[in-house]
Amino acid sequence: MHVSLEPWLTAALFILTYLGLFLGEVPKLRVDRAGIAFAGAALMLCTGVLTLAQAASPQSIDYETLGLLFGMMIVVGFLRLSGCLARLTQWSLDRIHSPHGLLALVILLAGVLSAFLVNDIVCLALTPLVLHMAKRLGFDPVPHLIGLATAANIGSSGTITGNPQNMIIGVVSRIPYVRFAAHVMPIALLGLLIDFLLVSLIYRSALDGRRVDDAAVEREPGTGQVEAGVFRGRVLVALQWKSATVALLTVILFFAGLPMAVVALGAAAFLLLGRLKPERVYREVDWSLLLMFTGLFVVVHTFQIHVVDRWNITGWHFLLNHPVGLLSLTSAGLSNLVSNVPAVLLFRPVMHAVPAAARQSAWLALAMSSTLAGNLTVPGSVANLIVIEKAKREGTIISFWEYCKVGVPVTVLTLGLGILWLLFVRY
Repeated sequence: MHVSLEPWLTAALFILTYLGLFLGEVPKLRVDRAGIAFAGAALMLCTGVLTLAQAASPQSIDYETLGLLFGMMIVVGFLRLSGCLARLTQWSLDRIHSPHGLLALVILLAGVLSAFLVNDIVCLALTPLVLHMAKRLGFDPVPHLIGLATAANIGSSGTITGNPQNMIIGVVSRIPYVRFAAHVMPIALLGLLIDFLLVSLIYRSALDGRRVDDAAVEREPGTGQVEAGVFRGRVLVALQWKSATVALLTVILFFAGLPMAVVALGAAAFLLLGRLKPERVYREVDWSLLLMFTGLFVVVHTFQIHVVDRWNITGWHFLLNHPVGLLSLTSAGLSNLVSNVPAVLLFRPVMHAVPAAARQSAWLALAMSSTLAGNLTVPGSVANLIVIEKAKREGTIISFWEYCKVGVPVTVLTLGLGILWLLFVRY
């Protein structure tokens, strides 16, 4: 009796790849998650369990998702480089003079901007500005920074373009942009309210209006100044208007139901036809994320055809008959182990086995839970790490446990809200 080694070899390589993603590194090497995913895909090819033609096929690599993500990175990169995001944020923050007012505005800005733009880049743009404003007003920056990170994650759950994992789900599930937002945006908006109330409660003493040491404010004279500086005068203003107009039209076309990847790539191409040096824009693209996506597409596709297809998923009645609750909890746990993008990709073959009547709810539950789970701990989301690391470089330390004081209850409450909403609210 001939026993095929392909399923066992595929499973071993798959486990090693996801173990590396869980650890975030390979001992004694400097490789990151993107390199681990790429190495996993290369090993699938080198061992012969997948051919190059199979790996490069549309059934393996989702080129539409990569195009959407790349296009949005360019669009948001122009918003940041032109100073458009910084100008909007600075204009808003300059009108706030109380700690609670600053917290409310930070959470609102981070949540709303992250709903339509990639949340990681929103955190990259807003963190220095929030730090600068808090220190200028003499407020403790910690609650505002934690509010920024958690709100960016919550807000990004509201639309397909809020974060990379939602983009994957939007493209694969074919759920229209409007329908996706109609079902998940209410959860995001209520989640932002929960976030504000929890941060206000947990940091009530720090938000009582007392100022920190004024000397500490003076030690950071240049913190958070607008990073535009690309051009000056009329050219800069023109670039800001161009970037903002294109971004707004892009979102409108998404809502109109046009192909998202085509719209995003068209918007990116139009913006690149300008006076800004392309190499400056290319630095705004997260090439390592695109590499990780590509590698994981290949790894997961190989695992599906050699292992998952043998599991008879259609017989998993305990999951398929109750996809929202069980799927949400499972994806939340897995997202904190291996990160949300690898978790979502791992669920792809399972989702296609869900009965058609429940499949949309299952996709929405996966998007909601994998995103909101990012608030649980600091490593749970790239947005969290961006805020923590940029704050650290400016002299504000937020420890793992300090973050968890807000992250854990916010995750539990918003995830519970999301499950209940998708289970019982019908429209």
